[in-house]
Amino acid sequence: MKLFEVKNRTPERIAQLLEVWETSVRATHLFLSDSEIEHLKLYVPQMLEEVPDLVIAAVEEDHPAAFLGRADRSLEMLFVAPEMRGRGIGKQLVNYGIEHYAIEVVTVNEQNPQAIGFYEHMGFRVYERTELDEQGNPYPLLYMRYAPSARQA
Repeated sequence: MKLFEVKNRTPERIAQLLEVWETSVRATHLFLSDSEIEHLKLYVPQMLEEVPDLVIAAVEEDHPAAFLGRADRSLEMLFVAPEMRGRGIGKQLVNYGIEHYAIEVVTVNEQNPQAIGFYEHMGFRVYERTELDEQGNPYPLLYMRYAPSARQA
């Protein structure tokens, strides 16, 4: 698996990443309805354009399997295509983010236990919880901070 930073965010690249985002969300965010996913999908291309750093994991450069977006020291997005889950790609991307961007925090939907378990395994610990998401919807968020001493082997 090759990791590379995206400098040129072409419409084709954004479309590829949007597909990874959608299939990943449909596989992991079971608390969201189809209409909620379709609504969120409208905003994802802009987020992909605006996130300061975007790293793709791909077998071939033209076929992304996963991606990470980061701003400051925050992991803003991590999505892995469902057929690629369980292969260590998410771990590679998070390790890359920690090593190259000093990522310290991530926000996770409380209703996504797989993500919570993954980030705990990677050494993140909850430091804050909210009842509503950032759009005011009733989806509690967990704010997690990287604590290397908590990392599991």
